[in-house]
Amino acid sequence: MARLKTVAAALVVLAVAAPGCSRNREAAPVKLAPSRMTAIGVNAYLWRAALDTVSFAPLLQADANTGVIITDWYANPNTPGERVKLTVTILDQDLRADALRVAASREVNQNGAWVGAPVSASTVQKLEDIILTRARDIRRATVSG
Repeated sequence: MARLKTVAAALVVLAVAAPGCSRNREAAPVKLAPSRMTAIGVNAYLWRAALDTVSFAPLLQADANTGVIITDWYANPNTPGERVKLTVTILDQDLRADALRVAASREVNQNGAWVGAPVSASTVQKLEDIILTRARDIRRATVSG
């Protein structure tokens, strides 16, 4: 529950802190770290951001060389009759939107048996957006931190 609250809080912070939300800030040039960080097999920013984003669920597999993260089933305590499983794949060494793919599986409990249920495409897109935003933030913090 605490992790879910943390993720929800992070979503609110990301929405509030999105570029263009504050008109009172002075425009200052921002020096960025290189977009290609590859000490591991895939982009290190995307890898760290993906791990951070799916940290609310237990991990089954996380392989930095292949760029695959697979979570175990996660049931939100507020909706115990539903569970989700995520697979995040990082496809490239560059920090780009098309270097990331998220797949989600969802099941609902019907009469004691778990049955597959559809996942909204917007849910998957939202997860990808969160990971990409987090990766860009990590990249920015690499230089300014």
